Amino acid sequence: MRRVAVVAFAQTEHTGHDTGVGEVELILPVINEVKERTGLTRFGFTCSGSCDYLAGAPFSFVSALDALGAWPPISESHVEMDGAWALYEAWVRLQHGDVDTALVYGFGKSSLGDLAEIMTLQLDPYYLAPLGLDRLSFAALQASATGADRKELDEIVRRSRADGRRNPYALDLPEQIPDGFAVEPLKTSDVAPITDGAAAVVLAAGDLAERLCATPAYITGIAHRIEPHYLGMRDLSRSASAADAARAAGVGKGPVEVAELHAQFAHEEVILRRALELPDDTVINPSGGPLAANPVMATGLIRIGEAARRIHDGTARRTVGHAAGGPCLQHNLVTVLEA
Repeated sequence: MRRVAVVAFAQTEHTGHDTGVGEVELILPVINEVKERTGLTRFGFTCSGSCDYLAGAPFSFVSALDALGAWPPISESHVEMDGAWALYEAWVRLQHGDVDTALVYGFGKSSLGDLAEIMTLQLDPYYLAPLGLDRLSFAALQASATGADRKELDEIVRRSRADGRRNPYALDLPEQIPDGFAVEPLKTSDVAPITDGAAAVVLAAGDLAERLCATPAYITGIAHRIEPHYLGMRDLSRSASAADAARAAGVGKGPVEVAELHAQFAHEEVILRRALELPDDTVINPSGGPLAANPVMATGLIRIGEAARRIHDGTARRTVGHAAGGPCLQHNLVTVLEA
């Protein structure tokens, strides 16, 4: 296996509303930033993650490529998923050995549509979608199954918002936690906010990583696992796929100082901590996590980027970045990063 590291990470200053910029204008600043940090103008491979349903147009990622430039030609791919899975594809591509760098980016503008309705479109059209349950209803079912203590959930929300206010890229959410339920027992504050944003990561292989970055964040383990689509076929109080991915990535082979978890609902953090078997002294989502900013299709990539950033700035030596997709933590990707 080739040694591959995250050598640069950039993200937008996320917003909770449409600012009038298009996808290209959203992506271009973060791509320019990682180019400036690495000194690279060309990459051996490029991979992006986005969702046509968010953009409201087919093959929207093609027009987004204008942010990269159409000439000279590039080797490019795309996943209709969170950018974290684009990073996984790029990591696999670098294992081939014929290219040494990869640019990965993810982007999404949730403010332009009804996110609950859009996410319902990913459900089975015959057995699940006709039930009329959206992402909030499914999350409420899982929250009930988890049986998490209300005080614990409120503390997760308070901590996430406090950390988010220290993060210049997160939304400026009020300290006061509002009352009221989205779908009982799911409070409105338990739900990640509507967010527009983008992020980019540069991967480098071998000795090149140390030439591009003073303290590269080496990917020492990466794996993703998926569970059945139908909720009645799995135990919603736990995440078997997250646990399997964590074991395959080797999370338990050493201390984890920081874990960035793709928890779009407060109770998901409880489930993921158990699944990844994180010790009590692991710092969870110091960036504020998705409860402070949730640019769909970039949130998971940001978790990996934030975990890498802790290694880049020397505040941690071993971190974990996690990404999730599908209803009720159906699909999970776990990345272990080390100095």
